[in-house]
Amino acid sequence: MLAIIRGAGDLATGVIHRLYKCGFKILVLEIDKPSSIRRTVSFSECIYNLNGEQVVEGVKARKIETLEEIKKCWLNKEIPIAIDSYGKWIEKLKPNIVVDAIIAKKNLGTTIMMAPITIGLGPGFIAGKDVGIVIETMRGHNLGRIIKVGEAEKNTGNPGDIGGFTTERVIYAKVSGKFKSLKKIGDIVKKDETIGTINNEVVSASIDGLLRGIIRDDYEVKKGLKIADIDPRLNQYNNCFTISDKARALGGSVVEAIFSEIVEKGEKDGFKYFGENF
Repeated sequence: MLAIIRGAGDLATGVIHRLYKCGFKILVLEIDKPSSIRRTVSFSECIYNLNGEQVVEGVKARKIETLEEIKKCWLNKEIPIAIDSYGKWIEKLKPNIVVDAIIAKKNLGTTIMMAPITIGLGPGFIAGKDVGIVIETMRGHNLGRIIKVGEAEKNTGNPGDIGGFTTERVIYAKVSGKFKSLKKIGDIVKKDETIGTINNEVVSASIDGLLRGIIRDDYEVKKGLKIADIDPRLNQYNNCFTISDKARALGGSVVEAIFSEIVEKGEKDGFKYFGENF
């Protein structure tokens, strides 16, 4: 079964990684300039890397352009990633599954007609209208809940609590311009320490902690864009380089949603609904 995933940031990577481990054939679609800050655990980094590769927890993704390259990735047990913000590859390949994991807090063009199974992560989608299934992305009791009627909780704008910090741990660009990084992921930083600049304006650490994520050097940021994430727990260094609990939870929910749809559709229409080779 072919699953096309839109987005390859850190949360989408958790979904992609879990689907890969479950044996799905995967194609990932990204924009030409991804803005992921948890770059060490985002397959989107293959867009920038000189070798066109990104490895996350032993799984390799590769930037591709052609169908032949996609097939080669599948043969080599790699995940192909194409620059395609409009979903042209969805029209070409007609996948069994489309998952919108962009986490844009709004729908950027995914429709329920794109595949037999369509899934949207987070707010911006209405189950049964925009997509078949919505997955709750808000941290808390309902994280990962599968929604077949209605929509996810509205975006509050408040990051989840980590070590007692919410909004304080996330840094947003105060101006637009080119970001110059002075720190790297995994560095320990102190509150008010300079971690970078935007057009020579200083970007300072908001709290003491581990720099869990920071936007790549030379990225042209817009005012208000999330550019860094600090984990106040100094003993969590390895977390900077592994898929998060939230990303894993969302990945598990997507797998459950897919198989629940297979069972339901299969009972109603027969498994040929998903292709003769299922």
